[in-house]
Amino acid sequence: MFFLLVTRYLLLVAVFSGLLSCTPAKRSYDYIFYRMNADPTTLDPALIVDVPGASIAAKLFNGLVRLNESLDISPDIAGKWEISGDGLKYRFSLRKGVKFSNGREVRAGDFKYSFERILEPRTKSPNIWVFDKVKGTKEYREGHAKEVSGFKVIDDYTFEIRLKRPFSPFLSMLTMTAAYVVPREEVKKWGVDFSSHPAGAGPFVLARWLPNREVALERRKGYFEGAATVKGIVYKIIPEDLTAITEFELGNLDVISLPASAYAKFRNDSRWSGHILSLKGLNTYYLGLNASKPPLNDVELRKAVSYALDRKKILDTFYEGRGRLAAGPVPDLLRKWDLDAGLRDLYGYSPDKSKDIVRKKSRGGIDVALYITADPDVVDLAEIIQSYLADVGIRVHIKQLEWSAYKEAINRGEPDMFWLSWWADYPDAENFLFPLFHSSNFGPAGNRTHYADKEVDALIEQGQYSLNKGERDRCYKSAEEIIIRDAPWVPFWHRTDFLVVQPWVKGYKVYPIYSMDKGMGIDLEQKR
Repeated sequence: MFFLLVTRYLLLVAVFSGLLSCTPAKRSYDYIFYRMNADPTTLDPALIVDVPGASIAAKLFNGLVRLNESLDISPDIAGKWEISGDGLKYRFSLRKGVKFSNGREVRAGDFKYSFERILEPRTKSPNIWVFDKVKGTKEYREGHAKEVSGFKVIDDYTFEIRLKRPFSPFLSMLTMTAAYVVPREEVKKWGVDFSSHPAGAGPFVLARWLPNREVALERRKGYFEGAATVKGIVYKIIPEDLTAITEFELGNLDVISLPASAYAKFRNDSRWSGHILSLKGLNTYYLGLNASKPPLNDVELRKAVSYALDRKKILDTFYEGRGRLAAGPVPDLLRKWDLDAGLRDLYGYSPDKSKDIVRKKSRGGIDVALYITADPDVVDLAEIIQSYLADVGIRVHIKQLEWSAYKEAINRGEPDMFWLSWWADYPDAENFLFPLFHSSNFGPAGNRTHYADKEVDALIEQGQYSLNKGERDRCYKSAEEIIIRDAPWVPFWHRTDFLVVQPWVKGYKVYPIYSMDKGMGIDLEQKR
């Protein structure tokens, strides 16, 4: 999800039925070509936590329910469902005839197996939190029970889930990658290699995964909603933006997300301006401040960092207005409440305030380490942040790491500051509060600032367990306002996505949540 310029061309490799040329006139138009910055970490739904992996998995797997274009819960393998009045019991009726890619029909027992597999300690899944509200999970994980009592197979086509207590976002969470169904026999056949031999009930199958080169999918026959229009999807692994732009202009890529360096060029070019798509994203980009160790465990110094940064100017100039200024961690499109007036711009640009705080805390200024990835946009942004903070006496030492090392470092709480973003897994404000700020989620689960506040924990939990929407929103509002005051983040913006598509691509849509894109409905006109 995170991202100088090195000029080189990547050779396209053989795709399914022949060697593709680097010239658009000879390429195959049966397959659609996308760009990815880096390899997915895994394609096993139990282990996926990154957007690249989840985006691919959405095309390989299906779950009980999914999100429709209005962000409402709609049927998937479950044709219908019922929720008990007390919010504790969810009963799903499965469609008959839905098959895995190996040809076997999906049954209720497959969901029980798939969900228990995530909770099984040997799986080492980072997604346990998706199901930890289900009755009997604690006993199962501690070895006191052979199965999760809250997962019930009523018959081959009826699956029931019982919760310990009401949990308002639960149905939305079942649209996530972790809730995809997998066939037991394929997991047992491949073991840990199931990650690179995934089998699901989705519209595509994995045809090839060449690390650091490409991930290729091929449409499958027998998908219960019909076959995809394109024969396959090829994700080219291209770390460098300049290379990706060149490949797009040559016709070797069909869709690219426009990096900051290319946005103005394409917007002002009449050949491409009519082929640019945009969508307000459900995301928040932020500068994380480590609240667990000096110097930024001091809330006043965290506030000094916020005061020192002119976020609006950075958004309008460096980021070319490609987003909406963030008032807090919850995206504007999901926030169902008004923040208190004094909080809307609590940390507006005020370098004098910042200098005063830094002087009081340390006469000689302070030193902090800012960790970033190698993405060109992020490197440039880090230097801008470094310059602003230097003006108030905060010396920033930038440390650049490749993605996997970067993730490990921030999960351990190593940096003082880091640049990251969080994208909605499901359309609920809770998804931007519980994983990112609850004290039970330090590190990989989302709370990488190691922020802890008992009142925030209690408010988030109260909102989760309430079946009353008004009460839920009041709890989340209060929690977000405390978080804003405590400043473990400098929230920068909610990014608006801009993509450019080739003129021969028809039916391409931009989705606010990666799990919504099944790869269906896209067509490619043969280039003449």
